Amino acid sequence: MINITTNKVVKSFVGAVASISLLTFSAMAQTPAEKGLQIAIDTDKADTGWGDSTVGMKMIMANAQGQTTTREIRLKNLEVIGDGVGDKSLTIFDTPRDVKGTAFLSHTKVLEADDQWLLLPALGRVKRISSANKSGPFMGSEFAFEDILSPEVDKYTYTYLRDEACGDMDCFVIERIPTYENSGYTKQIVWIDKEAYRYIQIDFYDRKESHIKTLSFSNYSQYLGKYWRAAKFEMVNHQGGKSTILEYDNYEFATGLTDKDFTSNRLKNIR
Repeated sequence: MINITTNKVVKSFVGAVASISLLTFSAMAQTPAEKGLQIAIDTDKADTGWGDSTVGMKMIMANAQGQTTTREIRLKNLEVIGDGVGDKSLTIFDTPRDVKGTAFLSHTKVLEADDQWLLLPALGRVKRISSANKSGPFMGSEFAFEDILSPEVDKYTYTYLRDEACGDMDCFVIERIPTYENSGYTKQIVWIDKEAYRYIQIDFYDRKESHIKTLSFSNYSQYLGKYWRAAKFEMVNHQGGKSTILEYDNYEFATGLTDKDFTSNRLKNIR
């Protein structure tokens, strides 16, 4: 025989636990904006602590007819952690001859305009790039100057859209809107894999809110047992029919780079 009094107590206890659980779930529930921001923060945390790196790169530019031009490039990167600042990068062109010696230096900022300089050997001087020009093409490629900057969290506002399969992975899909007033984009739709928080794809929308470009990331490898790097970036321009592929090779970390290696005064001495 069931003890009725005991049964009532059990039911009362279960009901209380259920109520507490619902309250806890309600407190933990996130709005789409909060969830989108949290995904961006988690993606940033997954790639924090690498210090500095160097890597070789090939830039393969294709026109609408499929004709290609290839450039060989060296990249140097310095991680910068702090409020209002982002990473520093140096891009050096080695081939072909018409761009050999060209160098691009970038200091990413969060709330202010990024600092960027371009060394053009033909002019023999370092040119500071206006913040209004960062939506323009980088060295004739389908990448804009703003596309090659580190994606600091506070450079965008976010909205979680949905979960979605991407290949054999599961991805978060979020919308991010640039806070930079001179951005060439009204929004970006970003696919991030749930397991390792790697970028898989970004769709870019221009100032007319038209889907202008898609950037795909592939051939990932892990370094230092933690940090993932894609060996291939492919940017396709849906309006002009052009594309640019970046192929990365021979990543090295902890190479001893410091702030002194990323000053505008050092650009003229780049080899």
